[in-house]
Amino acid sequence: MPDQNSLLPWFDDVLAFMRGNALAPWAELLPEQLQQVLHDKEHGDQQRWLESFHALPDIRGVQADLSRHDIALHSDTLSAGQSEQLEQALRGLMPWRKGPFQFFTTHIDTEWRSDWKWERVAAHIAPLQGRIVLDVGCGSGYHMWRMLGAGAQQVIGVDPSRLFLMQFQAYKKYLQQAQGKVSADLLPLKMEDVPPKLKAFDTVFSMGVLYHRKSPIDHLQELKDALRPGGELVLETLVIDGPPGQVLMPEDRYAMMRNVWFIPTPETLLLWCRRAGLKNARVVDLNQTSLQEQRSTDWMRFNSLADFLDPDDVNRTAEGYPAPLRAVVIAQA
Repeated sequence: MPDQNSLLPWFDDVLAFMRGNALAPWAELLPEQLQQVLHDKEHGDQQRWLESFHALPDIRGVQADLSRHDIALHSDTLSAGQSEQLEQALRGLMPWRKGPFQFFTTHIDTEWRSDWKWERVAAHIAPLQGRIVLDVGCGSGYHMWRMLGAGAQQVIGVDPSRLFLMQFQAYKKYLQQAQGKVSADLLPLKMEDVPPKLKAFDTVFSMGVLYHRKSPIDHLQELKDALRPGGELVLETLVIDGPPGQVLMPEDRYAMMRNVWFIPTPETLLLWCRRAGLKNARVVDLNQTSLQEQRSTDWMRFNSLADFLDPDDVNRTAEGYPAPLRAVVIAQA
């Protein structure tokens, strides 16, 4: 049976990278953080997910294209038996929420069309060529691969979900076979685990996180303090229509989610950014989430957006609040 301690070498390369730059203070803490998460607090499903990961077949002649919307993997050597084994192993890592992915002959139609969000965001950000990037709440790492494909020097994602880590490592396994060393790493941690005031990243992404934080100003401050002076914050979050100063705080659930605390208007969000010390904050995109962008699929068979909205009015949530409207904000430290 696979041993959870076998996960720790996954992070050797990122530790080596951190020790050579402004991330060195984090490198001192990270081994103990990973030990606590991956061993001392092992998830009940971790062993099952590890078995699925280790069932992924080794494939020769792997090619990858990180610029495609489905970040496709390809090989001319894939046999029918390997194809079947691959799909079975990937299904052992369900549900797949962020994507899509093309694992050779297996297309993973994820719950979210994350490529649509990436296209909305990528049009407005500073070029990522050569930059050190942090992706907060990175999910299974789909956007991290797009960042790496856009030329980032190093991408580090933080997300506490152990399943997302396994999904990320499934893709990384084959990308390594295609190109050797891969400069992207998902750490199964929270933003609160990132040492304060690192001032080390050129770009920090926080997409779909702010409304889950009980103190949004603290989150914005954490993001700002992770950036080097002049670094760029890319923030994507829920907003509502309304005047400056207005904020929606749900009574209980919002779109069936319990952990939603504050949803500001765009102008209120920009005020929060200014109060947190961010500069030149501006809204570059507003988009109401559609039933085509978030939905149940064969790879995510649980309820999705259609189940979270008023069945008679897609502009309202099941609780009667405004339907999910998402803003992208760009700002500088």
